[in-house]
Amino acid sequence: MDGLDAAVAEFEWDGAAVAMSPLRHIERPWPDEVRARLHASLGPTTAAELCQLDQLIGQASAELATELLPADFVVSHGQTVHHWVHDRKAMGTLQLGQPAWIVEATGLPVVSDVRARDIAAGGHGAPLAGILDDLWLRGDHTRAALNLGGIANVTIVRPGRPPIAFDTGPGNCLLDEAARRTTGQPQDKDGRLAARGEPDAALLEDLLDDPYYALAPPKSTGREHFHLGELPDLSPEDLLATLTELTAITVADALAAYAPAEVVASGGGVRNPALHAALQRRLPLTLSDERGLPAQAKEAYLMALIGFLACHQVPLLTGPHVLGRISPGDAPLALPRRAAPPTGLLIRPA
Repeated sequence: MDGLDAAVAEFEWDGAAVAMSPLRHIERPWPDEVRARLHASLGPTTAAELCQLDQLIGQASAELATELLPADFVVSHGQTVHHWVHDRKAMGTLQLGQPAWIVEATGLPVVSDVRARDIAAGGHGAPLAGILDDLWLRGDHTRAALNLGGIANVTIVRPGRPPIAFDTGPGNCLLDEAARRTTGQPQDKDGRLAARGEPDAALLEDLLDDPYYALAPPKSTGREHFHLGELPDLSPEDLLATLTELTAITVADALAAYAPAEVVASGGGVRNPALHAALQRRLPLTLSDERGLPAQAKEAYLMALIGFLACHQVPLLTGPHVLGRISPGDAPLALPRRAAPPTGLLIRPA
C-alpha cells in the first residue's frame, strides 16, 4: 500500500513460448493522505469512501500509464483492500482503481479485475505470480520463486509436476505497520531499526502460533488477517527485529518440505537488508535480477504478462479460464486468435 508500480514490456511468441523484453519500470509513492485513507479502509469504512478511493486510484493509475506510452494495451491490477476467505475457501476479492480513467486517458483497451474469474471457478485468485514463475523457472531441478510484497507468496516449480503457489503469511505488511505506528514513518528504511534490535522470543512464539501457518496449500491470505493489535511493550527496534524473524521463519518453513535448489526472490522486501539477511541464513536465495527480471518490478511485469495472455485468450489457473475483463479503448476491439498455453517464458534484454 505504499504506492503504484508500473512497467512496460514487449511480448512476442517464440514458437510455443512467450518472449518478454522488459523496457522500463517506474514507481510512484502515494501522497500521505491517500496512504492513510487506504490503510483506514482496511477497517470499518463507508461506500462513499470506497467510491472516492476507487476513483483516486484509477486517476493515479491513468496518469502513470500515460508516462509509459506508446503501448497496445494496459493492464491494471488495482489496490487490494480486501481478500475474503471463509473456511479456507476464497469467496471474493476487492481491488480499487476504476479502469475507465485509464481508458479515457490513453484511448487503449484495459485489462482489469484479473483475480475474480479464478475465485468464481473455485480458485483462490492468489497468488497470481505462479503464472509467470512456472513458465520462467522450469528446469531439471526444483526451484522456488519468492515474492516479498505486503503478503509473502511462493511458487514451487518442480520437474514434471504442476506448480504449487500459495501465500506464506506476512511479507512487509507487519513490518510497515509497526514502523508506521511506532515511528510515524511508512517503513523501516533499509531495515535499520530491525538491525539494531533483538527478536523477542515470547512474542515470536506467540506470532508463530497463528493457525494459518499450519494450513496446507493451496491457501491465500491478506492484511485483513495479518495485522497488529495492541502493540507489545517493546522498543521499535526489538519489535521490528521480531517481525523480521517472523517473515523469514515462516517463508523458510513453508518451503522446507520442497527443498528447492534455488529460491529466486523479488518484491519490495528484497530492499530490506535485515530481511534479506534473515532469509539468506535459511534459504539458497538469489535475486530475480540475476535472471533478467528486475526484483522491484516483477509484479508489474507479471501483470503485463497476464494481460498479454488475456488478450490472446489463453486459459489459466482454475478451470482453466481466461483471466480479467477487458474495457475497450477508442478503436474497435480486435483480439488475436485464441492461443494455447505457452510452454515457457523467455526473458530477453531490451
